[in-house]
Amino acid sequence: MTRTPAADGGRMPLRAHLRELRRRLTLIAVGLVVGTVVGWFFYDPVFQLLQRPILDVAARRGDTVSLNFQGVATAFDVQIKVSLFLGVLGTSPWWMYQLWAFITPGLTRRERGYAVGFIAAGVPLFLAGAALAFWALPNAVRLLTDFAPAETTNWVDAQLYLSFVMRIVLAFGVGFLLPVVMVALNFAGLVRARAWLAGWRWAVVIAFTFAAVATPTPDAISMIVVAIPICVLFFVAIGVCHLHDRRLDRRLVAQGLPRLDGTMPGEDADARGGGAAPGTA
Repeated sequence: MTRTPAADGGRMPLRAHLRELRRRLTLIAVGLVVGTVVGWFFYDPVFQLLQRPILDVAARRGDTVSLNFQGVATAFDVQIKVSLFLGVLGTSPWWMYQLWAFITPGLTRRERGYAVGFIAAGVPLFLAGAALAFWALPNAVRLLTDFAPAETTNWVDAQLYLSFVMRIVLAFGVGFLLPVVMVALNFAGLVRARAWLAGWRWAVVIAFTFAAVATPTPDAISMIVVAIPICVLFFVAIGVCHLHDRRLDRRLVAQGLPRLDGTMPGEDADARGGGAAPGTA
């Protein structure tokens, strides 16, 4: 892992990092509270949208498939959860910026300017992942409810169903956002493309493990639908990082400086690490 000179010169002590982390988390929490309050007023249309897959299944099967609110305070709890869910989606530019600001303290003004690109790419990808999850949701609901025997009544617990929906949507969104974080760390000079590529096997395992945890369904289809796009975006991000590393290496070599890995033109990084240099016995 490499760092830019600006980052090394502006390295913060551990106590300052912890204070900065607390400040950023506080700002994220304040933003989520504001987003949740706003989301409260949009609860009714959003709830109708979230329960539409259940109603479509009921109309297709001709059976009784309905959400069931158990307990006196269940409806209130559900409204709070849906409002918080809307707050997370609506304030995504805010908490993404706070994450970037925490990752990049002490960097140059130009490197801080990468925040614009980070937000511009991260927000659409996060929302695209959430939209893809909602697009695939009716198929998942139809698949799972088809296991109910014929001539039975399927009372679906409202809290469990909405928690299932929101976890799927947020899992897709976060999964689509991770490659942007990879590119951001690369552009900040913290991680090179070679380091990301070296861990591709672990990345695939983590993607499928994340998908298995994030999709609380017994079928493998939902897990694969979540994991495959994450893996594809992971390798796309590696390609972007590789192009950035090559461009930066060419700029350093043109200035007569070592490349980011410390090697000079014509010098092999592996040989410099202990192996024989090219052309030697």
